[in-house]
Amino acid sequence: MSSAAPTAPDAAPDQAVLGADRLPHRLRPARLLAAVSRRRADVAVALLFLALAGWLTHGLWPDPAARVLALNPEDQALYEWFLAVDSRALFGDFGLLTDRLNAPDGVNLMTNTTVIALGVLLAPVTLLLGAPVTFALLAAANLVGTAVAWYLLYTRLLRARRVAAALGAALCGFGPGMVSQTNSHLHMTAQWLVPVIVWLVVRLLRAADPAGTGDGPDRRRLVSSAAGLAAAVTAQVFVGEEVLFLCAVTLLVMAVTYAVTDRNLARRALPGFAGGMLLASGLALLVLAWPLWFQFAGPQGVADGMFSPHYFSADLRSWWTISPLSVAGGDGAARLTTGPAEYNTFLGLPLLLAAAACAFWLGRRPLVVACVVGTLTMGALSLGPRVVLDGERTAVPGPYALLSGLPVVDGALPMRFALAALPLIATLLVLAVDRALRGTGQARRLVPAAVGVALLPLLPAPLPTADRPPLPEFVTGGHWRQCVEPGGVLVPVPLATPKEPWPMRWATAADAAFGMPEGFFIGPYGRGGTAAMGTFQQPTSALLTEVGKRGGQPVIGDEQRRQAAEDADFWGASCVALAVDTPRVDDLRGTLEQLYGPATRIADAWTWRV
Repeated sequence: MSSAAPTAPDAAPDQAVLGADRLPHRLRPARLLAAVSRRRADVAVALLFLALAGWLTHGLWPDPAARVLALNPEDQALYEWFLAVDSRALFGDFGLLTDRLNAPDGVNLMTNTTVIALGVLLAPVTLLLGAPVTFALLAAANLVGTAVAWYLLYTRLLRARRVAAALGAALCGFGPGMVSQTNSHLHMTAQWLVPVIVWLVVRLLRAADPAGTGDGPDRRRLVSSAAGLAAAVTAQVFVGEEVLFLCAVTLLVMAVTYAVTDRNLARRALPGFAGGMLLASGLALLVLAWPLWFQFAGPQGVADGMFSPHYFSADLRSWWTISPLSVAGGDGAARLTTGPAEYNTFLGLPLLLAAAACAFWLGRRPLVVACVVGTLTMGALSLGPRVVLDGERTAVPGPYALLSGLPVVDGALPMRFALAALPLIATLLVLAVDRALRGTGQARRLVPAAVGVALLPLLPAPLPTADRPPLPEFVTGGHWRQCVEPGGVLVPVPLATPKEPWPMRWATAADAAFGMPEGFFIGPYGRGGTAAMGTFQQPTSALLTEVGKRGGQPVIGDEQRRQAAEDADFWGASCVALAVDTPRVDDLRGTLEQLYGPATRIADAWTWRV
């Protein structure tokens, strides 16, 4: 399109996407007052999003250390440990391979969803107030940040009216999939950089054909856009790679669709745009080459995904079902997905019908067509290798079967492709409501009302929370230092496992100042070095786990004592600790005394130096 495309508030939104993006430098008094009014409206929308996020997560407050998300406490324990490890960057005690879990092998932080950038950024909060506080802040802040970022994109890039932008941004930040992923998946809800990436891609496209005549790119702006895009992509890698992958696939589908729809634009802009994207990719790789190598081929790294695409496929029926985490949802819908953190496709029939009606009403504008094609593509990919309908796997192949087994792709869960459809549907709603508000007649009232009615059933309910068991004073009071030096290895009994990671909270409360054996993480412990959750249990660990589950004191002989000593040496352990309020504590203590000798009481824990 030409640079003469309208950019005033009354410009068509998809014209504004490719038009000029700079406002006049000189503002008259009337314009200044209007700008102040707009800023107030923007602040009011941001405060509304903040209030909604606070309401959703209020169960974690006022004491996050005593509360836990009831629907996914295991992953919360894992992410709080990640945040504690990340915070050690302030001490200079940080590396992509950490020795604070799975001693002695350690854990590859790039292979795991460790939200490194967020953990380092909020390290002062973690060290001062604790990882549970940081987790609670991020659970709410990710929703607010994502919604605000989309709101700014809609109002600045699309020039959409604020009411339209607010409705669409609310769906982007607080849609069913986002609320569901807030159950401890911080790497999936931190999507506030996605609108920035979209804006930089559009800015790059503008720079590739600034005059709309094919006379050549604006090289200075092309370079600055490419550099900004490289920086945003690099940052997103250290926040959440899966979100970046979904964003890249979606933008690729939309770019191809846009090029087919507007071939003149594609012909004019393609050389400069392709060059800018290559520059952005090269700059990003300069920074990311080593971390990505470390992730896939470094120590404890894995090059494959560990989750079955057949299991993590979206049920077709779930698309027109209301999420159980919405005010209009029902508990019966839970059987259509793998768990409460994966209600990604539960948009409901009213929203789907409203989005289809909006797309039909808007016509064959390039941006509308790109959003429709992107939604259908990502939605189809979410169905996995075989279509599942109402809990039954059919013989109908899904489009994902064409991608299954490809490098990188198999690390993404099919049902999460539906998360990318959320902002695409939201964009259709924004375009329709904005067009209606700019017009006259019945559409001015009917379209916003219809969109509002379609969104109302999806209003999220507060996330369920529960009390978490208190930690022993042995840990919270710092008494562990009498048992193990900082940086050493402490063995909690029973040891942490992927299904029961609760002992990892000991290390979290101590700011990951000591290491632990085994635990909950992704590592190369599957067949042939493939990805697996957790590691192999050592014989002594398996013995103590069995006693902790079933009780009783097994007969311990010289062979078991020798094995216990070897396992302690393998872990590099300094101390074994058993909290006095641990279930079946007498049986565990008796077993440990047979293995390691008499116990020493430190605060509220029995300890053994090994």
